[in-house]
Amino acid sequence: MLIAFKLKLALACAAGVAGPLAVAPLVTEVTAPATLVAPALVEISSGSLSYRASGDFTRAGKQAEAPMLSRHFAEPLAIMRHQVSSADYQLCVGDSACHALDRGVTVAPDRPAVQVSWHDAQAYAAWLSRKTGDHYRLPTDEEWAFAAGSRFKDDALPVDASDPAKRWISRYERESDRDLSDTAAYPFGKFGTNEHGLSDLSGNVWEWTSSCFVRSVLDETGKTIRESANCGVRIAEGAHRAYVTDFIRDARAGGCAAGLPPANLGFRLVREPKSWVGGLSGRLSKALSVARS
Repeated sequence: MLIAFKLKLALACAAGVAGPLAVAPLVTEVTAPATLVAPALVEISSGSLSYRASGDFTRAGKQAEAPMLSRHFAEPLAIMRHQVSSADYQLCVGDSACHALDRGVTVAPDRPAVQVSWHDAQAYAAWLSRKTGDHYRLPTDEEWAFAAGSRFKDDALPVDASDPAKRWISRYERESDRDLSDTAAYPFGKFGTNEHGLSDLSGNVWEWTSSCFVRSVLDETGKTIRESANCGVRIAEGAHRAYVTDFIRDARAGGCAAGLPPANLGFRLVREPKSWVGGLSGRLSKALSVARS
């Protein structure tokens, strides 16, 4: 019985046979705008966050439950109200700065760009920064959780030291209860807004973050004593937290670490404050001056 569960879990991730592959392709509607419009942003006031750490944790060689962390954000966070639209992403494609969207992905100003990799999201952020003169980037996992507020899901499961496999089985059973077969790219607003006014969090689009997958070793008190980061795998946040290989565009065909894969991969960006950009420019100028002297 246990072997069957493990096999089913492995196949769901490695081959993407958990169900979402058997769906109709998205409809293409090429209605991209001719020019780029500055993205609508929400500024979230400074505050504190208590959330479940991401990654994999062990203690004394055995699986351990991820610890709860407390974080304080001293500065406001400016983040896109909506995910990046497929039409705006198409403008980046037109400038030869982004890879084309997969065939069948809806292209419209009111639909998110989906089936994009972490590298695609990075390329778009760099292009948008050049176009606008502002600095845009992917949020960290912590920033995403802070912005998501009540939409952030603590998907931790208890760890049974005597039988660690129970945790994986429980996760699979819990995720199997979710309907992830709906992969349509809906108009913005389909999944509502959170208390900050951000749209479509934890809907059927998982959003890339800049955070790497990290394996951590804890001591007996729960303090991290050693970490190993794998930045070839990034954290995507949505209806549950997912760890996805950075070049994967469609996680339904593989690329997740465990559990059911994300239905869609998309993203929204954070805009750095002008003071940060100016401060960075000043520091770079000073460094160059020192290097020349």
